[in-house]
Amino acid sequence: MNPVAFEILGMEIRWYGIFIASVFLIGTLIALREAKRKGIDEEVLIDLLLFAVPAALIGARAHYVIFSWDLYRDNPIQIFNFRAGELAIPGGIIAAVVVALIFCKVRKQDFWKLADITAPSIILGQAIGRWGNYINQEAYGTPTNLPWGIVIDGVKVHPT
Repeated sequence: MNPVAFEILGMEIRWYGIFIASVFLIGTLIALREAKRKGIDEEVLIDLLLFAVPAALIGARAHYVIFSWDLYRDNPIQIFNFRAGELAIPGGIIAAVVVALIFCKVRKQDFWKLADITAPSIILGQAIGRWGNYINQEAYGTPTNLPWGIVIDGVKVHPT
């Protein structure tokens, strides 16, 4: 499958980006519904997301760059090339949690209650993000002969 879904004015729109954008939208809707169910003001959740989402993207990029420094050492301007992809969810989660802790302290909110509300959306994001990895043919396991293996570049490998 082609990782490029379509082009707009010569700019490639990739499936992975579509998946990430849809996760933010669907995840936000799920979290808003859960916030309402648990008696949390939805405005508080939106405020949190306005800080946590950009922090998560920056953290995910920073994590990838730190652990792939050899790719950026000679061309550090590429660190800021978010369109190249290369995000790592552990960095995104760390950054979002730090921001959420600060947000909750400043706004006098229960961190654990907000964590419970947002956790399903984070898990959903990880699952949907893996489909983007599959389309990009990246983030797969070692070669296998087992029935659930997927073929990437002519080699049957464990899916992630």
